[in-house]
Amino acid sequence: MTVTTTRRINVYIRLSFVALMASATIVPATAQNAPAAQAAQPLARAAFMQRIDAMFVAADANKDGFADRIELTSAQTKELNARKAALLRQREAGFKQLDKDNNGSLTLAEFNAPVVAAPIRADAAPVLARFDINKDGKVSLAENRTPALVQFDRADTNKDGALSVAEQKAAVPRR
Repeated sequence: MTVTTTRRINVYIRLSFVALMASATIVPATAQNAPAAQAAQPLARAAFMQRIDAMFVAADANKDGFADRIELTSAQTKELNARKAALLRQREAGFKQLDKDNNGSLTLAEFNAPVVAAPIRADAAPVLARFDINKDGKVSLAENRTPALVQFDRADTNKDGALSVAEQKAAVPRR
């Protein structure tokens, strides 16, 4: 195998991995509105490699065992067109669901109806559970400050009473 061939394969594998990971994050986001949204499932390494191999075989249009720029561009275009079509179908279904009078246009009332209909459910129990340290059923100013000050003090690594930009960045939880 030549160096160029190895590079092509490595680039394709990286692109395939990125595409697969992107689709893994896109699918749950778009599936949230789908009625039969499936929960994320564990993915075994063997199944992952089967997906990667299937993507490569699909991209290798001339079946020569290699995917060149034209084949990769074609495969990407096909995948992006499929995603675009799915997104348009989703948007159309959402529009039709909002267009209650089926006239092909949305009034402000139709557009806002799902938000207006959504109930507001406030629940102070989690706030009390977190802040009401003495469990008297109410939160004092001191109790309200305590968790925030603990976080501040934890972030103030040099203990100078101020959070530098670096300390603030370091304190932000990574997702």
